[in-house]
Amino acid sequence: VQLQASGGGLVQAGGSLRLSCAASGRTFSRYDMGWFRQAPGKERELVATINRSGGTDYADSVKGRFTVSRDNAKNTVYLEMNSLKVEDTADYYCAAKIWPTTVYTYWGQGTLVTVSS
Repeated sequence: VQLQASGGGLVQAGGSLRLSCAASGRTFSRYDMGWFRQAPGKERELVATINRSGGTDYADSVKGRFTVSRDNAKNTVYLEMNSLKVEDTADYYCAAKIWPTTVYTYWGQGTLVTVSS
């Protein structure tokens, strides 16, 4: 599967953005999807996941502010980001894996989110 992330940009603290990740192929519904981010000088971290059944999980740092969702008809996964903080500034990546693989195998290019104070 090929992944294409979009939707990043510059936003003021407290604002919102919605990231999209479009996937190629006809088996998108079988993939577990994840959003990761990497800030300059920091390690990549997992932000949110949504499995093939629609179950979601979030990093503690974004719980209550970010929402991950998917539209299998559109082969797209979304990350709705609200109440953005300066510390949310990072390159955001979407990734995919398919059972029984436990490691995210497919990665999109990053989309930059910059939150200004």
